[in-house]
Amino acid sequence: MDPTVHADSPGRQSLEWTADGESVATFGVDAGGGSGVVDLSTELSHRSREGTTVKSILLRAWMPETDAAADVAVVSPVEGDSSPPPSLSLFTPDRKRGTAIAVDDLDDLADETISTLDLMVSPPSPDAATLTIDATIELAGSGVAAPDYTLEGRLELPDIRNP
Repeated sequence: MDPTVHADSPGRQSLEWTADGESVATFGVDAGGGSGVVDLSTELSHRSREGTTVKSILLRAWMPETDAAADVAVVSPVEGDSSPPPSLSLFTPDRKRGTAIAVDDLDDLADETISTLDLMVSPPSPDAATLTIDATIELAGSGVAAPDYTLEGRLELPDIRNP
């Protein structure tokens, strides 16, 4: 299913996936910054009334104006109420530009809104002005009537030097 992109401002955008006229999930990014570093705050909410849970989140941060990868740092990892933080890894994807951020083994966070993944992105050159975030989110359904979903979408945050 193709998501709808909502742009509240140049630095704040979200993707919304729907099925049968109802929202399945929303993933949003709020970018701010200055002095060459972009602060990203992300949030994922999903419909859990059918028993869907978040199986994994894969984000890829890249800048179309340059072939060099941006430096990405995790400022605040996702944390649950009672479980240890989920597995989180940063890596360079095969045959794709940018840096990938993978989050899985979400334990008690799998069935709730995830709003605490904060990142810092340092552009590789002063010419890089657009930050692109590709998101792949796996939702698992429980029970016969609850489907599994693979949600994919792209956010393009223009002029990140002046959010």
